[in-house]
Amino acid sequence: MITDQTGALAIYGAHVMRGFPLGMEYATGSVGTATETYTTYTVDGCEIHVYFRDDQSNPETTATVARELIEVEGVSILVGTVSSGATASLQELAAQNEVVLIVAPAAANDITGVGFNEYTFRTSRNNYQDAVNMCEYMATEYGTFVQIAPDYAFGQGSAAAFRDACTLFGGEFVADDIFAPADTTDFTAYMDSVLAASDAGANAFIVTWAGGGFVPLIQAASDSGVLDEMAMASGFVDNAVMPIFFGNAIGSTSGILYHYTLPDNEINDWLVEETLARYSVPPDLFDADAMNAAILLVEAIKATSGDTTAAALIAAMEGMEFEGPKGTIYIRPEDHVAIQDMYIATLTNITDPEAKFFEYVATTRPDVPCLLPEALQERCGELPIGSLSGQ
Repeated sequence: MITDQTGALAIYGAHVMRGFPLGMEYATGSVGTATETYTTYTVDGCEIHVYFRDDQSNPETTATVARELIEVEGVSILVGTVSSGATASLQELAAQNEVVLIVAPAAANDITGVGFNEYTFRTSRNNYQDAVNMCEYMATEYGTFVQIAPDYAFGQGSAAAFRDACTLFGGEFVADDIFAPADTTDFTAYMDSVLAASDAGANAFIVTWAGGGFVPLIQAASDSGVLDEMAMASGFVDNAVMPIFFGNAIGSTSGILYHYTLPDNEINDWLVEETLARYSVPPDLFDADAMNAAILLVEAIKATSGDTTAAALIAAMEGMEFEGPKGTIYIRPEDHVAIQDMYIATLTNITDPEAKFFEYVATTRPDVPCLLPEALQERCGELPIGSLSGQ
């Protein structure tokens, strides 16, 4: 398990470091036994050794620790990571070494799109699932848009997905998409572009961002008057950030990939109970992704009777369905996208001490296009290719 424990996205890595061990415990039915180097879980008489590594969301560090795990520790399966850019490093190494990779919680379309290889699976959603979940509501509520996103795979994929999905549902983008470097701290110039789009008729600006840059971005939107001129259309985020940036959005409705109060199933109940008992906080945005990664890993090992060769695991995981805290997860065999429930909720408060911020509105299960590169598009079968319309 490779995730960000001390870097720019460590806030999300903390979710993974809770959810994955709990998922291993739930799926194996065994309490992990920790040594100095790994934690052991047992299922059907088979020992599973789990190593945890910090990649700080740095692609070079990701590659270094992944090589060490493969070449020194001899791992059969990689799981990770938070950053979509760092995940690309994992994909390359997984293919080179014929080791299966389960991606959680990185969301870039490219992971199971242009960067696809047969060794890469995911339990995280992709950008398109976010967009389809939100755009049916947003296109009706706001109508016209401009959007800003970070200038790397996650942001570019998100912008393309929102443009496609919101247009399909009747929305219109009145300006070109705005991209800023992922390490931007001063968004003043970018807010000038957003205001220009407002003058051109945009009623809302769609924000896709991950990590610390969200803080100065929203501050710049407030300082520049953007929030006085137009609505911010953004998916709801993690429990720590919600009170900071959505104080003026009480009563608004939007999408979220997971909040612990929204799914209604026994596995989510277990995750909530155990997370509260052990960590004194409720599960957050990516705890479910991490738990699902552990469940997929264990279910695959059980299906192969302990055969962890890539060929055996790939055959078992393609088309697999399993139950997790978000309900039924289906690993689409064509491109390894994880079809899963997403949620629409209304924000009712930002002060609840247990982060019970939302009123449930609906569960969606977005169908998304196959984004494989041209050389692999025969795998797509009857799925729409490249966009929701397939055109």
